[in-house]
Amino acid sequence: MAMFSSRSWREYPQRYRLEASKFKKSGKTYYPPRTIDPSNGDTEWETVRLPEEGKVITYTVIRVAPNMWGDKSPYGLAIVELTDGTRVTVQMTDVDVEQIKIGMEVRLEFRRIQTEGEAGVLSYAHKAVPKWY
Repeated sequence: MAMFSSRSWREYPQRYRLEASKFKKSGKTYYPPRTIDPSNGDTEWETVRLPEEGKVITYTVIRVAPNMWGDKSPYGLAIVELTDGTRVTVQMTDVDVEQIKIGMEVRLEFRRIQTEGEAGVLSYAHKAVPKWY
């Protein structure tokens, strides 16, 4: 997913701190945060900070990457279930794609994901790193 500088800048506070919205009626947590619970229309929520550890519940290997990440392929893209049950989609890093496994324990680290344009505006996001790394 390309993240352009203006959008990236607006989302940095929640992205830096792993802030999510937890809805009062359902107890569901969404990251990135939402203002309306899609399951029931609830608009009462609180901001919570997500844990930085979890496990891979499914993944895929990207072998032909978009142009902006062409030199990074192959890489893993995983859905990670955090220790509180929230699921996030993140790129795997610091691991050979052949070593990625369902159930692998990971921690989230804030890393550079791309450089935008000639100006070199950097975009950051969380990536999953194996806990044994």
